[in-house]
Amino acid sequence: MAKGRPGEAWQARGWRWRMGFEVGGNPRRAALAREIEARRDDLVSLTSDLIRIPTLNPPGEFYRDICEYLSARLKKSGFEVQLLRAVGTPGDSEKYPRWNVIARREGRMPGPCIHFNSHTDVVETGSGWTVDPFGGEVRDGKVYGRGACDMKGGLAASIVAAEAYIAAFPDHPGAIEISGTADEETGGYGGVAWLAEEGWFSPDRVQHVIIPEPLNKERICLGHRGVFWAEIRTHGRIAHGSMPFLGDCAVRHMGAVLAEMEASLYPALASRRTAMPVVPEGARQSTMNVNSFHGGQAEPEAGFTGFPSACVPDSARMVIDRRYLIEERPEEVRAEIVDLLERVRAARKDFRYDFEVLWEVPPTMTAKDAPVVRAVESAIRQVLACEPVHVVSPGTYDQKHIDRIGRLKDCIAYGPGILDLAHQPDEYVGIDDMVASANVMALAIDELLHKRQASGVRKG
Repeated sequence: MAKGRPGEAWQARGWRWRMGFEVGGNPRRAALAREIEARRDDLVSLTSDLIRIPTLNPPGEFYRDICEYLSARLKKSGFEVQLLRAVGTPGDSEKYPRWNVIARREGRMPGPCIHFNSHTDVVETGSGWTVDPFGGEVRDGKVYGRGACDMKGGLAASIVAAEAYIAAFPDHPGAIEISGTADEETGGYGGVAWLAEEGWFSPDRVQHVIIPEPLNKERICLGHRGVFWAEIRTHGRIAHGSMPFLGDCAVRHMGAVLAEMEASLYPALASRRTAMPVVPEGARQSTMNVNSFHGGQAEPEAGFTGFPSACVPDSARMVIDRRYLIEERPEEVRAEIVDLLERVRAARKDFRYDFEVLWEVPPTMTAKDAPVVRAVESAIRQVLACEPVHVVSPGTYDQKHIDRIGRLKDCIAYGPGILDLAHQPDEYVGIDDMVASANVMALAIDELLHKRQASGVRKG
């Protein structure tokens, strides 16, 4: 995170910033600021309530609960709401169904539709917390908990922005949509990908999308790097551990794969740089993470107090998470891993492996002069009194499905929260950041709905 961010000056101004909306200038902006400020406490309560629904993924808990909560809230605000289950998608089951919610509020006259999409799932808590991860605690101007930053604070801010806009301008043109979707943390296939396949993000019914991911409130995220997940399995032969020469250790074979990655692959990745404005700086190169490594006997069940048996492992499995640049070609990313495995096989006796691509998504980046980018730029200048910063995310988010499957290009990520806090212990979102972002989003709604009012775009 950059030091001395322009947004910090806004926080220091406090009430002077809010009063700035009241005196002169744009009366529509002033009306929105008053409506949002009146909802400040509600914004905090909404964020805490969302955090208290522990939507852990995996496995995908309490998806229906959070969709029903959002449905009840948005119906009161005049939205038509649908709950949609992504039946048959990865992870969907009767125990853990993949539920999504979409709410739409039609205006009084034809116009474009602006859609705010937030994922409702959160990652595991991990250790190191000093607060209840699902307590939604409010302290020192922050709301704490798993998902506060990524991205229930953004979801709450988008809801308050839309509700404030409707209260200020009930006769608006076009339509406003809000969605809460499943599984973004594990690829989004039970959420936005499925909805896009079903036509919910087709350009004839939605024209602009803002995803309130936590990229810092003065930043506009245009897209993300590419992702390539794959699984490598090595094979050996089981034998007694006291006579390993009678077996063939699959873990040692996988160790040779790791050694070759360290010797040749990682240095090659570190040498590649992108022109994409990826943040943080370390992500402007190609990267690869070893996501998991398993070899030999399965982990014992919790509570087992015995010892492992003496065996030579006959199998090992590694999952890799490769992030690549817009300058790299997807087929080259795959070939680079296969070539590495073939080098190990040529150099190592009895080396056998399987290689499986789990999922992959190419890089995406919205044009800097796209309508949604320009609208949010203008709003940031008005609310934060600073120049907006264009960035690209190091990891993917659901823009990949809106672009690739929905064929909708006018999509960005913009929301409250500090990117570095995502998935960390004691995760939090700043209350002032949420209020500021809600103002930015509300102003963006106003510009986008009125800019194309006479364009003849039909309502969905």
